[in-house]
Amino acid sequence: MGNLAKDLGRKIRQARKEKGLSQDVLALICRVDRSYMGRIERGEVNITIEKLYQIAESLECSPAELLP
Repeated sequence: MGNLAKDLGRKIRQARKEKGLSQDVLALICRVDRSYMGRIERGEVNITIEKLYQIAESLECSPAELLP
């Protein structure tokens, strides 16, 4: 995957840790498999805009804050 996906994943991981959430808990809130959330955070997949908004809502931030 490109640097954009990796950078986005890093920002999501950082925001998750700042909220004190485990990857499992965030995955449950977002209604995705924990392994898929791990792939998102590692930048191994390109997520949809809809998924970006869902993750941002779960992290109580704006989607723009997650973008690199």
